Formats: sequence, structure tokens, C-alpha cells
Amino acid sequence: MADEQNFDAVKAAPSAEESKRRAGKLRHKPSKRAKGNLSKASKEPMDAASAMSAVKKFEGTKFNESVDVVFHLGIDTKHADQLVRGSVSLPKGIGKTKRVVAFCTTDVEADAKAAGAVEAGGEELVAKIEKGWFDFDVAVASPDMMRVISKLGRVLGPKGLMPSPKAGTVTKDVVEAVKDYSAGKVEYRADKGGNIHATIGKMNFPEGDLLANYEHLLRTVEQAKPAAVKANYIKSIHVSGTMTPGIRIKYSSEAE
Repeated sequence: MADEQNFDAVKAAPSAEESKRRAGKLRHKPSKRAKGNLSKASKEPMDAASAMSAVKKFEGTKFNESVDVVFHLGIDTKHADQLVRGSVSLPKGIGKTKRVVAFCTTDVEADAKAAGAVEAGGEELVAKIEKGWFDFDVAVASPDMMRVISKLGRVLGPKGLMPSPKAGTVTKDVVEAVKDYSAGKVEYRADKGGNIHATIGKMNFPEGDLLANYEHLLRTVEQAKPAAVKANYIKSIHVSGTMTPGIRIKYSSEAE
């Protein structure tokens, strides 16, 4: 019995390497690329056009990185009237397609699939998802299908896949919604910290295309300002590549 206790104690005791790691003495060393990019990153805010140019000048990785924007908003997400959520089709696309499913009546199924839906239907599609099928990025639905898919709320809700009128994924024109989201329509939603994360393209996009997408998204976020927020709506904006440092974009609250 004593031997078993000693064995358990030895087994539970952390190794010297593990102890150092827990103490923060062993950490991942940044690569030369990461160090080089960090040294290039501007410490001062830049105008939007310059920021897009600077992001593209960072040393890239082996894959075509996404270019992402983060808006830090002066909202209190604990209040329902200050939630910011929606969707937008960017003028230059985002460089990728999305897998879309459509909850619709049988007479629309064929058109929805022709528009790009990976699956379309009603009860049968609901049953398929209940069994664990989640090979899709966006779900759209017609209003009359919401009672059919309501049972999926506990499954799709936590994954952010439940169709919602506020996000634009509940619509009478399901076929058009499938076309939009298949082409890369962007959904945006403020997280608990009041931040909106959104992709505006890829590193191989021309600077002008990234700028056009950014400006379109900025106008959309500005227009989504809740009435309950009186000032300091957009506190800061940063742009970055998937594996690059962030660059702060100049923004004046006077534009609101």
C-alpha cells in the first residue's frame, strides 16, 4: 500500500522541466520572421491606406494569410439595446467561399442547391444535423422554417450557426442569401468585450481592394451604432494579417 502511495506521489510530482514551464521560465521563442515583423510595426496610428500598405509589407508565411480588422466599441454588451450584429457583402469579396445550408420548403430546395447550398431542406436536414453533421459555415432559413428548426437552437446556438433575423440569415429570399453567403458575405457581431472581428480579404489582395472593403465595413459598423450609445462608439481600430502584428488605424469620432 505504501509503495502504491509513493508511486502515485512520484507520478503526480511535476518534472523539473514542467516546473520551469509553470514558472514561466520556458517559453516559445519568436521566430526571426516574427521578430522582423514586430520591428517593422508602426508604434503610431496610420491612415487606412497606409495601414493596408504596411500590412502587406510584413514578411509572409507559406499560406495566404487573411487580413482582419478589429473594432473596439464603446458599448456595454450586458444591455440588449447596445448589441451590435449584422452582415455585409464586401465590394471586393474576402477571397474565400463558405459552405451554406438552407432551411427551406421543398419547392425551393433545388434552387437553393443551384445557388450554392451544400444542403437544403426542412425536417430531413434538421434530423441530419441532430445526428451530428456540421459540415457547413453558415445556415440560412426562410421565416416559416423557424418553427421547424427551433429545436436546433441548443446545438447551433453555441456554435454561432443558428439563423437569426438580426444577422440577416433569416430571410424570405433564401436563394439570394445562399448566393451572398457562398460568395463570402461577412457576418459581424460584438463579443462580450465589445470587439468586432471581421475579415476584409487576403494578403494577395491589391491594397486598393483591401481599402475598399475596409471602408465599406467601417461605414456599415458606423451605421449600426445603437441609439443608446451617445459618444465614443468606435474607440479604436486595428488591422493585421493572420500571423502579423496589428497596426492601429487613425479614426476620428467626428466621423460618427
